[in-house]
Amino acid sequence: MMGFSVEFACWVLVAFALGENHLVSGGCSGKCCRGRDTNCLTTDWRMDRVHGTCYCDEGCVRTKDCCFDYFTECPAQDCVVSDWSFWSGCAKPCQPSVRIRVRHIEQQPHNSGQPCPGLEQRAGCREYRDHQGRHCGFNSGPAFITSMAFAKGRPKHDSYGNPLNPGFCVEFKLESRTPHCTVENRPHTLWMRYITEGFNVCVACEPPAMRNNTSSCQGDGQESDKETVLHWQAVGNPRCSGTWKKIQKTQQCACPPQHSFVFI
Repeated sequence: MMGFSVEFACWVLVAFALGENHLVSGGCSGKCCRGRDTNCLTTDWRMDRVHGTCYCDEGCVRTKDCCFDYFTECPAQDCVVSDWSFWSGCAKPCQPSVRIRVRHIEQQPHNSGQPCPGLEQRAGCREYRDHQGRHCGFNSGPAFITSMAFAKGRPKHDSYGNPLNPGFCVEFKLESRTPHCTVENRPHTLWMRYITEGFNVCVACEPPAMRNNTSSCQGDGQESDKETVLHWQAVGNPRCSGTWKKIQKTQQCACPPQHSFVFI
C-alpha cells in the first residue's frame, strides 16, 4: 500500500510538471491569425480551463474558445511607416524626368497585422534650371503634363513668404493619344489611363511652370485659335503623347479629378 501511494504521488508530480511546462510553452506563440480562421488552432488549455482544441484567430474572442495565452501572444500589430520625405530633385535637368520620395518602416507587422505599404513614390517632373542655375529656356514644343496630384507639392509662396500667382486653367478637347497611355501600369503612370480621345480635360498652369512675367505655360495654346491642333506629352512615359484643341482659359479647373492635369 505504501509503495502504491509513493508511485501515485510520483505520477501526480510528473503530471503537474508536464502541465506546468505545457503552460509555459504557450499555445498561441507564433500561431496568431487575422479574422475567423478555423485552421488557426492548436491543442492546449482554453480560457475556460478546458484542455483540448483551442484557437488563436481573432474570431475566438466571440466564440470563447481562445487558447489561454491568446491576449498576451496575439495582439495584432500593424506595420508603421514614417512620413514621406521631401521630394527629390528631377533626375535630369531641363527635360522631362522623374522625382522620388521615400518613407521607411518604423515597426514591422506582427501577428498577422496589416502589411507595410509602398515605401517609394515617383512622379513626373521637369526642372526649369540646369545644374549651374541657368534657365533652361523652354520656348517651344509640346505641352508637358502630369497628374494634378503633382501640384500638391509645389510651393504656394516665394522664399520671402509672398503668395505666388495662383495661375489659371486651360480646357482642351483631346483629339488623339497614343495607345501607350493605357498600357503603362507603374504607380506614377496610372493617371494616364484617363486620357481618352474625345473627352474634355483641364490643365492647370501654376508656378513654377508659369513662364516668368508672361502668365503662360509652355504649350498652353494661348496664342492659338480653337481650331489649332496642339501637341502634348505625358511626363513619366515618353510614349504617351497626343494632340488636343483649346476650348477656353478659365481661372479654376472645373473638370472631374480624373480629367484634371497640370502643366509641368
